[in-house]
Amino acid sequence: MSVSRLGLSFWQMDRVANAQGWNDILIQGLRVDFASLCWFFGIAALGSVVFAGEHLIGRVWLIILRIWLTLSLWLIVFLEASTPSFIAEYGFRPNRLYVEYLIYPKEVLSMLWSGRKAELILSVLISIATVWFGWRLSGRLTTNIKYSRWYWRPALAVIVIAVTVLGARSSLGHRPLNPSLVSFSDDPLVNSLVLNSSFSLMFAISQMNNEQDASSVYGKLTTDKIIDIVRRESGRPLSAFTSNDIPSQSFNQASYSGKPKNLVIILQESLGARFVGSLGGLPLTPNIDELSQEGWFFENLYATGTRSVRGIEAITTGFTPTPARAVVKLGKSQTGFFTIADLLKQHGYETQFIYGGESHFDNMRSFFLGNGFSNIVDQGDYTNPAFVASWGVSDEDLLFKADEEFSRMHKQGKPFFSLVFSSSNHDPFEFPDERIELYEQPKYTMHNAVKYADYAVGEFFKKAKRSEYWKDTIFLVVADHDSRVGGDALVPVSRFRIPGLILGEGIDIKRDARVASQIDMPPTLLSLMGISDNYPMLGRDLTKAPDDWKGRALMQYDKNFGLLEGSQITILQPERPAQTFSYDFVSEQLTPNSLDQRQAESALGWALWGSFAYSHMAYKTAIVPGVIKTDEVGSR
Repeated sequence: MSVSRLGLSFWQMDRVANAQGWNDILIQGLRVDFASLCWFFGIAALGSVVFAGEHLIGRVWLIILRIWLTLSLWLIVFLEASTPSFIAEYGFRPNRLYVEYLIYPKEVLSMLWSGRKAELILSVLISIATVWFGWRLSGRLTTNIKYSRWYWRPALAVIVIAVTVLGARSSLGHRPLNPSLVSFSDDPLVNSLVLNSSFSLMFAISQMNNEQDASSVYGKLTTDKIIDIVRRESGRPLSAFTSNDIPSQSFNQASYSGKPKNLVIILQESLGARFVGSLGGLPLTPNIDELSQEGWFFENLYATGTRSVRGIEAITTGFTPTPARAVVKLGKSQTGFFTIADLLKQHGYETQFIYGGESHFDNMRSFFLGNGFSNIVDQGDYTNPAFVASWGVSDEDLLFKADEEFSRMHKQGKPFFSLVFSSSNHDPFEFPDERIELYEQPKYTMHNAVKYADYAVGEFFKKAKRSEYWKDTIFLVVADHDSRVGGDALVPVSRFRIPGLILGEGIDIKRDARVASQIDMPPTLLSLMGISDNYPMLGRDLTKAPDDWKGRALMQYDKNFGLLEGSQITILQPERPAQTFSYDFVSEQLTPNSLDQRQAESALGWALWGSFAYSHMAYKTAIVPGVIKTDEVGSR
């Protein structure tokens, strides 16, 4: 595995050097290899401890072990041998595409025989040679096995299990080893070189189980019908949609026509509306409440889901929610998936993600680096933080670091986009002493953590308003989701309500009572920044939506999907008829109505769109001829 990695790295030497990746590739690569060998041979080792011996069972196990070793060696060698061709075709190590093509053996073999005879013949020869060599080698390795006495075997079994589990996890953290954990570059090929092809393929296969198709949950519509619905419901004229490959792509003219602005999105962990005083919640956010009087404040903004990755999905890509996992964690979206970072990068922006914890969590690092984010700041980049909690440095460390980064980028004279993701308002709710007057005792509670997170936002904006970048920057403060969403409703609408506030020089001061969704934020921000371009997002540019528009929000609650339009919501459930309800914004209760057929069809179209766009890889950034962006387009 390491020899193959070294060869591939020398082959791609220029890209590895540009990414300054030799240390990561070689050192982290050994880590991945050790974990892979634990997966391949851990159970075999345990079987040898339990069954090996000169009795009948021992002799049978010996044959099984030799077959196991031989086939494992063949798989490892075969995958590494086929990797150069796969990289030449797709730009990274074998992934889910490798498996998907096995579904069509006739077509694939025909294709290989037509265009790659030499490689096909070579793969057969390599397979024969590997199996022959592996069988002979396994015979030598198992000839002189020493069989321990029975009373030693339990201790040996415990040791084998411990080494296997710890080695395979390769981490004592929240998540085991995964591609995101060892990602370090915005070049997907370089990141994939850290892996070996066995690990890359097996991880991709495991991720395929998470890609549930919405049509198998809610019912079916024709592709044309799905596209017609989402285009119509986007509020754009149908003539604006001109692409067949990217059905949701349209050209969007910005409302602001001056010098393009910088963009900062401060994504607040678990900050539901019930914690925000200015939204009728608990008095825990005095700073956000005060800031809400200085910008565009959304009174009825709704999250698309209940997890951080779902909020990241909506805010950075404008993608609609599905019953599958968020695209941040799915295989097909790790490269070539649309994000506003990728779009802004084409306009010459420096694109950045700033986090106080470990950016590989929830696969964020891998997703961001593969989709337009050039620079990632995480826990290892903070010097002498004021406070380090279970999830990383405190929010004030995070936001003060962000202020430093914004000042640096502003001095360089390059426009920037930065996504800043907080973590202090997360169980176990740890934060530094003597910052806030506690709302309750004991100290480390959700309510106190919310108040501290608000304190950090207030301190940041004191700095930002005195900075040189303030006048050139649009800020969005928004939550990823509410905390611990639950309830007995099919969709607990009130628990999806979150704060959203757009600030910056030139932003009109207003309180917006229209229903809005997280997916409306990125198109609105691009419009306020002065970025006119083609993109596939279907959210509304709220600078252009009429004031009397009722609004619309999409919500995914486990397997239930809700479409809220004004005060009426239709909810889709797996294998059950759609249901329509009236929603009372004061009592926060749902009252059953007769089914609204039009809204039910719209809800089904929205629900199916995400699965269709993902599975067909139809949600991506397109470079349109004739649209001049920056010289960076050519370099990409």
